[in-house]
Amino acid sequence: MYELLQGMRVVEVSAFIAAPYAGLSLAQMGADVIRIDPIGGGLDYRRWPVTEEGRSLYWAGLNKGKKSVALNVREDKGREIAHALMTEPGPQKGMVITNLPPRGWLAYEAIKAKREDLIMVSVVGNRDGSVALDYTVNAAAGFPLVTGPVDYSGPVNHVMPVWDVVAGLSAVQGLMAAERKRQETGEGELVQLALSDAAFATLSHLGYVGEAEIKGEDRPKTGNHVFGTYAQDFGTSDGKRVMVTAFTPRHWQVLVNATDTADAMALIEKDQQCDLRREENRYAARGPITDALKGWFEIHTFDQVKSALDEVGACWGPYQSVTEAIANDPRLSTESPLFDEIDQPGIGRYRAAGAMMDFLGEDRVPVRPAPVLGQDTDQVLSEILGFSDGELGRLHDQGIIGNAVP
Repeated sequence: MYELLQGMRVVEVSAFIAAPYAGLSLAQMGADVIRIDPIGGGLDYRRWPVTEEGRSLYWAGLNKGKKSVALNVREDKGREIAHALMTEPGPQKGMVITNLPPRGWLAYEAIKAKREDLIMVSVVGNRDGSVALDYTVNAAAGFPLVTGPVDYSGPVNHVMPVWDVVAGLSAVQGLMAAERKRQETGEGELVQLALSDAAFATLSHLGYVGEAEIKGEDRPKTGNHVFGTYAQDFGTSDGKRVMVTAFTPRHWQVLVNATDTADAMALIEKDQQCDLRREENRYAARGPITDALKGWFEIHTFDQVKSALDEVGACWGPYQSVTEAIANDPRLSTESPLFDEIDQPGIGRYRAAGAMMDFLGEDRVPVRPAPVLGQDTDQVLSEILGFSDGELGRLHDQGIIGNAVP
Protein backbone atom coordinates (compact mmCIF):
# COMPACT_ATOMS: atom_id res chain seq x y z
CA MET A 1 0.00 0.00 0.00
CA TYR A 2 1.03 3.59 -0.54
CA GLU A 3 0.02 7.06 0.69
CA LEU A 4 -0.05 8.74 -2.72
CA LEU A 5 -3.77 9.57 -2.48
CA GLN A 6 -3.67 10.67 1.14
CA GLY A 7 -6.33 13.31 1.71
CA MET A 8 -8.73 11.90 -0.88
CA ARG A 9 -11.96 10.51 0.56
CA VAL A 10 -14.31 8.24 -1.39
CA VAL A 11 -17.60 6.79 -0.18
CA GLU A 12 -18.35 3.30 -1.45
CA VAL A 13 -21.82 1.74 -1.58
CA SER A 14 -21.38 -1.67 -3.07
CA ALA A 15 -21.72 -5.43 -3.21
CA PHE A 16 -19.84 -8.29 -4.85
CA ILE A 17 -16.76 -7.34 -6.93
CA ALA A 18 -16.61 -4.39 -9.36
CA ALA A 19 -17.15 -1.43 -7.02
CA PRO A 20 -15.40 -3.06 -4.02
CA TYR A 21 -12.41 -3.77 -6.28
CA ALA A 22 -12.37 -0.12 -7.32
CA GLY A 23 -12.51 1.00 -3.70
CA LEU A 24 -9.77 -1.45 -2.77
CA SER A 25 -7.53 -0.10 -5.53
CA LEU A 26 -8.01 3.45 -4.26
CA ALA A 27 -7.45 2.45 -0.64
CA GLN A 28 -4.20 0.74 -1.59
CA MET A 29 -3.01 4.04 -3.05
CA GLY A 30 -3.79 5.82 0.23
CA ALA A 31 -7.33 7.14 -0.28
CA ASP A 32 -9.68 7.11 2.70
CA VAL A 33 -12.41 4.76 1.44
CA ILE A 34 -15.54 4.58 3.59
CA ARG A 35 -17.98 1.78 2.97
CA ILE A 36 -21.64 2.39 3.80
CA ASP A 37 -22.85 -1.02 4.91
CA PRO A 38 -26.31 -2.25 5.89
CA ILE A 39 -26.59 -2.99 9.58
CA GLY A 40 -25.80 -6.70 9.93
CA GLY A 41 -24.12 -6.91 6.54
CA GLY A 42 -25.10 -6.78 2.89
CA LEU A 43 -25.54 -9.35 0.15
CA ASP A 44 -21.89 -10.37 0.10
CA TYR A 45 -20.86 -10.11 3.75
CA ARG A 46 -20.90 -13.91 4.22
CA ARG A 47 -19.99 -14.83 0.66
CA TRP A 48 -17.75 -17.85 0.05
CA PRO A 49 -14.98 -18.69 0.55
CA VAL A 50 -15.55 -18.62 4.29
CA THR A 51 -13.69 -19.91 7.33
CA GLU A 52 -15.08 -22.74 9.44
CA GLU A 53 -16.65 -20.04 11.60
CA GLY A 54 -18.41 -18.53 8.58
CA ARG A 55 -16.19 -15.45 8.16
CA SER A 56 -15.92 -14.39 4.52
CA LEU A 57 -12.38 -14.43 3.15
CA TYR A 58 -13.83 -12.93 -0.02
CA TRP A 59 -15.21 -9.88 1.79
CA ALA A 60 -12.03 -9.48 3.82
CA GLY A 61 -9.91 -9.62 0.66
CA LEU A 62 -11.85 -6.95 -1.23
CA ASN A 63 -12.13 -4.50 1.66
CA LYS A 64 -8.59 -4.27 3.00
CA GLY A 65 -7.67 -0.82 4.23
CA LYS A 66 -11.20 0.59 4.12
CA LYS A 67 -13.53 1.86 6.84
CA SER A 68 -17.02 0.53 7.46
CA VAL A 69 -19.99 2.59 8.60
CA ALA A 70 -23.16 0.61 9.37
CA LEU A 71 -26.27 2.59 8.41
CA ASN A 72 -29.96 1.85 8.11
CA VAL A 73 -30.67 3.63 4.84
CA ARG A 74 -34.28 2.47 4.86
CA GLU A 75 -34.87 5.31 7.31
CA ASP A 76 -34.79 8.98 6.35
CA LYS A 77 -32.16 9.76 8.99
CA GLY A 78 -29.91 6.99 7.69
CA ARG A 79 -30.14 8.33 4.15
CA GLU A 80 -29.48 11.83 5.43
CA ILE A 81 -26.28 10.67 7.13
CA ALA A 82 -25.19 8.77 4.00
CA HIS A 83 -25.69 11.86 1.86
CA ALA A 84 -23.77 13.99 4.35
CA LEU A 85 -20.77 11.67 4.06
CA MET A 86 -21.02 11.61 0.27
CA THR A 87 -21.24 15.39 -0.03
CA GLU A 88 -18.66 16.35 2.57
CA PRO A 89 -17.15 19.69 1.51
CA GLY A 90 -13.55 19.91 0.41
CA PRO A 91 -11.46 19.63 -2.74
CA GLN A 92 -10.73 15.90 -2.40
CA LYS A 93 -14.10 14.92 -1.00
CA GLY A 94 -17.55 14.50 -2.54
CA MET A 95 -16.78 11.30 -4.45
CA VAL A 96 -18.91 8.17 -4.58
CA ILE A 97 -18.47 4.73 -6.12
CA THR A 98 -21.37 2.31 -6.33
CA ASN A 99 -22.53 -0.75 -8.22
CA LEU A 100 -25.96 -0.83 -6.61
CA PRO A 101 -28.98 0.42 -8.60
CA PRO A 102 -28.57 4.24 -8.94
CA ARG A 103 -32.09 5.16 -7.94
CA GLY A 104 -33.94 6.48 -4.92
CA TRP A 105 -31.49 7.69 -2.28
CA LEU A 106 -28.60 6.54 -4.52
CA ALA A 107 -29.72 8.54 -7.55
CA TYR A 108 -27.07 10.95 -8.80
CA GLU A 109 -29.44 13.91 -8.96
CA ALA A 110 -30.62 13.32 -5.39
CA ILE A 111 -27.07 13.43 -4.06
CA LYS A 112 -25.91 16.19 -6.40
CA ALA A 113 -28.65 18.44 -5.00
CA LYS A 114 -26.51 18.62 -1.85
CA ARG A 115 -23.18 19.15 -3.61
CA GLU A 116 -23.18 20.54 -7.12
CA ASP A 117 -19.68 19.30 -8.01
CA LEU A 118 -20.31 15.73 -6.86
CA ILE A 119 -18.35 12.99 -8.60
CA MET A 120 -20.16 9.67 -8.80
CA VAL A 121 -19.06 6.49 -10.52
CA SER A 122 -21.96 4.13 -11.15
CA VAL A 123 -21.27 0.57 -12.33
CA VAL A 124 -24.31 -1.23 -13.77
CA GLY A 125 -24.85 -4.54 -15.56
CA ASN A 126 -25.94 -3.33 -19.00
CA ARG A 127 -25.98 0.28 -20.13
CA ASP A 128 -29.80 0.21 -20.35
CA GLY A 129 -29.86 -0.51 -16.61
CA SER A 130 -30.87 -4.16 -16.90
CA VAL A 131 -29.23 -6.78 -14.70
CA ALA A 132 -26.04 -8.57 -15.72
CA LEU A 133 -23.26 -10.31 -13.83
CA ASP A 134 -19.76 -11.22 -14.90
CA TYR A 135 -20.83 -14.76 -15.71
CA THR A 136 -23.73 -13.73 -17.95
CA VAL A 137 -21.66 -11.04 -19.64
CA ASN A 138 -18.84 -13.48 -20.33
CA ALA A 139 -21.29 -15.88 -21.94
CA ALA A 140 -22.63 -13.12 -24.19
CA ALA A 141 -19.13 -12.00 -25.18
CA GLY A 142 -18.42 -15.36 -26.78
CA PHE A 143 -15.38 -16.43 -24.80
CA PRO A 144 -16.86 -19.70 -23.47
CA LEU A 145 -17.38 -20.85 -27.06
CA VAL A 146 -13.67 -20.54 -27.86
CA THR A 147 -12.52 -21.97 -24.52
CA GLY A 148 -11.92 -25.62 -23.78
CA PRO A 149 -10.91 -28.77 -25.65
CA VAL A 150 -10.93 -28.66 -29.43
CA ASP A 151 -13.13 -31.75 -29.63
CA TYR A 152 -15.79 -30.34 -27.27
CA SER A 153 -18.44 -28.17 -28.93
CA GLY A 154 -20.15 -26.85 -25.80
CA PRO A 155 -19.29 -23.69 -23.86
CA VAL A 156 -16.62 -23.74 -21.16
CA ASN A 157 -16.87 -21.03 -18.52
CA HIS A 158 -13.81 -19.81 -16.66
CA VAL A 159 -13.85 -19.19 -12.91
CA MET A 160 -12.05 -15.85 -12.91
CA PRO A 161 -14.55 -12.92 -12.82
CA VAL A 162 -12.38 -10.95 -15.20
CA TRP A 163 -15.00 -8.41 -16.31
CA ASP A 164 -15.69 -7.41 -12.71
CA VAL A 165 -11.98 -6.77 -12.27
CA VAL A 166 -11.72 -4.86 -15.56
CA ALA A 167 -14.77 -2.80 -14.63
CA GLY A 168 -13.38 -2.13 -11.15
CA LEU A 169 -10.09 -0.85 -12.50
CA SER A 170 -11.92 1.17 -15.17
CA ALA A 171 -14.06 2.72 -12.44
CA VAL A 172 -10.89 3.97 -10.77
CA GLN A 173 -9.76 5.41 -14.09
CA GLY A 174 -13.11 7.15 -14.48
CA LEU A 175 -13.07 8.58 -10.98
CA MET A 176 -9.52 9.91 -11.31
CA ALA A 177 -10.30 11.50 -14.69
CA ALA A 178 -13.43 13.13 -13.25
CA GLU A 179 -11.48 14.37 -10.25
CA ARG A 180 -8.90 15.90 -12.61
CA LYS A 181 -11.75 17.59 -14.52
CA ARG A 182 -13.15 19.00 -11.28
CA GLN A 183 -9.76 20.38 -10.30
CA GLU A 184 -9.52 22.21 -13.62
CA THR A 185 -13.15 23.30 -14.16
CA GLY A 186 -14.89 23.07 -10.81
CA GLU A 187 -17.51 20.79 -12.35
CA GLY A 188 -18.61 17.44 -11.02
CA GLU A 189 -19.42 14.39 -13.12
CA LEU A 190 -21.53 11.25 -13.28
CA VAL A 191 -19.39 8.45 -14.68
CA GLN A 192 -21.49 5.53 -15.88
CA LEU A 193 -19.87 2.19 -16.60
CA ALA A 194 -21.64 -0.96 -17.77
CA LEU A 195 -20.10 -4.33 -17.00
CA SER A 196 -21.10 -5.55 -20.46
CA ASP A 197 -19.33 -2.56 -22.03
CA ALA A 198 -16.14 -3.55 -20.22
CA ALA A 199 -16.37 -6.95 -21.89
CA PHE A 200 -17.40 -5.81 -25.36
CA ALA A 201 -14.82 -3.00 -25.41
CA THR A 202 -12.11 -5.52 -24.56
CA LEU A 203 -13.49 -7.82 -27.25
CA SER A 204 -12.99 -4.98 -29.71
CA HIS A 205 -9.57 -3.85 -28.44
CA LEU A 206 -8.12 -7.37 -28.77
CA GLY A 207 -9.31 -7.79 -32.35
CA TYR A 208 -12.15 -10.28 -31.83
CA VAL A 209 -14.82 -7.93 -33.19
CA GLY A 210 -12.77 -6.98 -36.23
CA GLU A 211 -11.95 -10.62 -36.88
CA ALA A 212 -15.60 -11.65 -36.83
CA GLU A 213 -16.89 -8.66 -38.80
CA ILE A 214 -14.17 -8.39 -41.45
CA LYS A 215 -13.53 -12.10 -41.94
CA GLY A 216 -17.09 -13.21 -41.25
CA GLU A 217 -16.03 -16.08 -39.04
CA ASP A 218 -15.63 -16.94 -35.39
CA ARG A 219 -12.33 -17.90 -33.88
CA PRO A 220 -12.00 -21.67 -33.42
CA LYS A 221 -11.28 -23.44 -30.17
CA THR A 222 -7.57 -24.14 -29.75
CA GLY A 223 -7.48 -26.02 -26.43
CA ASN A 224 -4.33 -25.05 -24.53
CA HIS A 225 -2.66 -23.67 -27.63
CA VAL A 226 -2.57 -19.89 -27.95
CA PHE A 227 -4.19 -18.50 -31.09
CA GLY A 228 -1.77 -17.15 -33.67
CA THR A 229 1.48 -18.18 -31.99
CA TYR A 230 3.07 -21.15 -30.24
CA ALA A 231 2.29 -22.13 -26.68
CA GLN A 232 1.42 -25.50 -25.20
CA ASP A 233 1.31 -27.44 -21.95
CA PHE A 234 3.46 -30.50 -21.40
CA GLY A 235 3.63 -33.26 -18.83
CA THR A 236 6.91 -34.15 -17.13
CA SER A 237 8.17 -37.63 -16.20
CA ASP A 238 7.17 -37.16 -12.55
CA GLY A 239 3.57 -36.23 -13.30
CA LYS A 240 3.74 -32.43 -13.22
CA ARG A 241 2.76 -30.05 -15.99
CA VAL A 242 4.26 -26.87 -17.40
CA MET A 243 3.08 -24.21 -19.83
CA VAL A 244 5.65 -23.21 -22.42
CA THR A 245 5.38 -20.22 -24.75
CA ALA A 246 7.40 -19.09 -27.75
CA PHE A 247 5.95 -15.78 -28.89
CA THR A 248 9.21 -14.25 -30.10
CA PRO A 249 12.02 -15.56 -32.31
CA ARG A 250 14.35 -15.53 -29.32
CA HIS A 251 11.98 -17.52 -27.11
CA TRP A 252 11.50 -19.98 -29.94
CA GLN A 253 15.23 -20.46 -30.46
CA VAL A 254 16.04 -20.97 -26.78
CA LEU A 255 13.18 -23.47 -26.45
CA VAL A 256 14.56 -25.47 -29.38
CA ASN A 257 18.05 -25.33 -27.90
CA ALA A 258 16.98 -26.37 -24.42
CA THR A 259 14.99 -29.34 -25.71
CA ASP A 260 17.61 -30.42 -28.27
CA THR A 261 14.99 -30.49 -31.03
CA ALA A 262 16.75 -28.46 -33.73
CA ASP A 263 16.88 -31.40 -36.16
CA ALA A 264 13.21 -32.20 -35.61
CA MET A 265 12.24 -28.58 -36.20
CA ALA A 266 14.31 -28.45 -39.39
CA LEU A 267 12.38 -31.45 -40.69
CA ILE A 268 9.09 -29.71 -39.88
CA GLU A 269 10.23 -26.60 -41.75
CA LYS A 270 11.15 -28.71 -44.74
CA ASP A 271 7.88 -30.63 -44.68
CA GLN A 272 5.71 -27.54 -44.12
CA GLN A 273 7.77 -25.29 -46.39
CA CYS A 274 7.91 -22.61 -43.72
CA ASP A 275 10.19 -20.62 -41.44
CA LEU A 276 9.40 -21.42 -37.80
CA ARG A 277 10.99 -18.18 -36.67
CA ARG A 278 7.69 -16.58 -37.69
CA GLU A 279 4.98 -17.02 -35.07
CA GLU A 280 2.14 -17.52 -37.55
CA ASN A 281 4.08 -20.46 -38.98
CA ARG A 282 4.63 -21.88 -35.51
CA TYR A 283 0.90 -21.67 -34.92
CA ALA A 284 0.11 -23.39 -38.21
CA ALA A 285 2.60 -26.15 -37.40
CA ARG A 286 1.63 -26.41 -33.74
CA GLY A 287 0.66 -30.07 -34.01
CA PRO A 288 4.01 -31.37 -35.35
CA ILE A 289 5.93 -28.98 -33.08
CA THR A 290 4.10 -30.29 -30.03
CA ASP A 291 4.77 -33.87 -31.09
CA ALA A 292 8.48 -33.07 -31.44
CA LEU A 293 8.71 -31.38 -28.03
CA LYS A 294 6.51 -33.79 -26.11
CA GLY A 295 9.06 -36.60 -25.96
CA TRP A 296 11.71 -34.39 -24.35
CA PHE A 297 9.37 -33.27 -21.57
CA GLU A 298 8.14 -36.81 -20.93
CA ILE A 299 11.64 -38.12 -20.14
CA HIS A 300 12.64 -35.26 -17.83
CA THR A 301 11.50 -34.50 -14.31
CA PHE A 302 9.99 -31.17 -13.40
CA ASP A 303 13.23 -30.07 -11.73
CA GLN A 304 15.23 -31.02 -14.83
CA VAL A 305 12.79 -29.13 -17.05
CA LYS A 306 12.95 -26.09 -14.78
CA SER A 307 16.74 -26.12 -14.78
CA ALA A 308 17.04 -26.47 -18.55
CA LEU A 309 14.45 -23.82 -19.40
CA ASP A 310 15.67 -21.33 -16.81
CA GLU A 311 19.27 -21.71 -17.95
CA VAL A 312 18.43 -20.46 -21.46
CA GLY A 313 15.84 -17.87 -20.40
CA ALA A 314 12.81 -19.64 -21.88
CA CYS A 315 9.33 -18.31 -21.16
CA TRP A 316 7.45 -20.96 -19.19
CA GLY A 317 5.54 -21.52 -15.99
CA PRO A 318 4.45 -24.41 -13.79
CA TYR A 319 0.88 -25.52 -13.33
CA GLN A 320 0.23 -25.29 -9.61
CA SER A 321 -2.69 -25.07 -7.24
CA VAL A 322 -3.05 -22.08 -4.93
CA THR A 323 -1.88 -24.17 -1.98
CA GLU A 324 1.17 -25.25 -3.99
CA ALA A 325 1.89 -21.64 -4.94
CA ILE A 326 1.63 -20.56 -1.31
CA ALA A 327 4.07 -23.29 -0.31
CA ASN A 328 6.58 -22.94 -3.14
CA ASP A 329 6.33 -19.72 -5.16
CA PRO A 330 8.31 -16.73 -3.83
CA ARG A 331 6.12 -14.42 -5.91
CA LEU A 332 3.24 -15.30 -3.59
CA SER A 333 5.18 -14.90 -0.36
CA THR A 334 6.32 -12.16 1.95
CA GLU A 335 9.67 -12.34 0.16
CA SER A 336 7.84 -10.23 -2.43
CA PRO A 337 7.08 -6.61 -1.51
CA LEU A 338 3.59 -7.26 -2.85
CA PHE A 339 2.64 -9.30 0.21
CA ASP A 340 2.43 -8.65 3.93
CA GLU A 341 1.10 -10.81 6.72
CA ILE A 342 -2.01 -9.28 8.23
CA ASP A 343 -3.99 -10.12 11.32
CA GLN A 344 -7.55 -10.08 10.04
CA PRO A 345 -10.08 -9.72 12.89
CA GLY A 346 -12.14 -12.87 13.27
CA ILE A 347 -10.03 -14.78 10.76
CA GLY A 348 -6.41 -14.80 11.85
CA ARG A 349 -3.00 -14.24 10.28
CA TYR A 350 -2.42 -14.82 6.60
CA ARG A 351 -0.63 -13.17 3.71
CA ALA A 352 -2.42 -10.41 1.83
CA ALA A 353 -1.51 -8.39 -1.26
CA GLY A 354 -0.98 -4.68 -1.37
CA ALA A 355 -0.73 -2.49 -4.46
CA MET A 356 0.37 -4.31 -7.62
CA MET A 357 2.75 -1.61 -8.82
CA ASP A 358 6.00 -0.27 -7.40
CA PHE A 359 6.74 3.45 -7.23
CA LEU A 360 10.46 4.14 -7.29
CA GLY A 361 10.22 7.28 -5.20
CA GLU A 362 7.64 6.07 -2.68
CA ASP A 363 7.88 3.75 0.30
CA ARG A 364 5.23 1.11 0.80
CA VAL A 365 3.21 1.09 3.99
CA PRO A 366 2.00 -2.17 5.54
CA VAL A 367 -1.18 -3.73 4.16
CA ARG A 368 -4.09 -2.95 6.44
CA PRO A 369 -6.77 -5.57 7.14
CA ALA A 370 -10.42 -5.16 6.24
CA PRO A 371 -12.62 -3.61 8.91
CA VAL A 372 -15.09 -5.50 11.00
CA LEU A 373 -18.52 -4.56 9.68
CA GLY A 374 -19.52 -1.22 11.21
CA GLN A 375 -16.36 -0.85 13.28
CA ASP A 376 -15.76 2.75 12.19
CA THR A 377 -19.32 4.04 12.48
CA ASP A 378 -18.96 6.17 15.59
CA GLN A 379 -15.48 7.46 14.72
CA VAL A 380 -16.41 8.50 11.18
CA LEU A 381 -19.66 10.20 12.18
CA SER A 382 -17.92 11.99 15.03
CA GLU A 383 -14.82 13.12 13.16
CA ILE A 384 -16.37 13.96 9.79
CA LEU A 385 -19.93 15.00 10.65
CA GLY A 386 -19.31 16.23 14.19
CA PHE A 387 -21.85 13.99 15.96
CA SER A 388 -21.63 14.07 19.75
CA ASP A 389 -21.57 10.97 21.95
CA GLY A 390 -25.15 11.72 22.93
CA GLU A 391 -26.30 11.94 19.32
CA LEU A 392 -24.51 8.70 18.47
CA GLY A 393 -26.13 6.96 21.41
CA ARG A 394 -29.60 8.05 20.31
CA LEU A 395 -28.94 6.92 16.72
CA HIS A 396 -27.86 3.51 18.00
CA ASP A 397 -31.00 3.28 20.14
CA GLN A 398 -33.17 4.21 17.16
CA GLY A 399 -31.55 1.57 14.94
CA ILE A 400 -30.20 4.18 12.52
CA ILE A 401 -26.55 3.22 12.99
CA GLY A 402 -25.10 -0.14 13.94
CA ASN A 403 -22.40 -1.52 16.19
CA ALA A 404 -19.45 -3.53 14.96
CA VAL A 405 -20.52 -7.01 13.87
CA PRO A 406 -17.94 -9.74 14.53
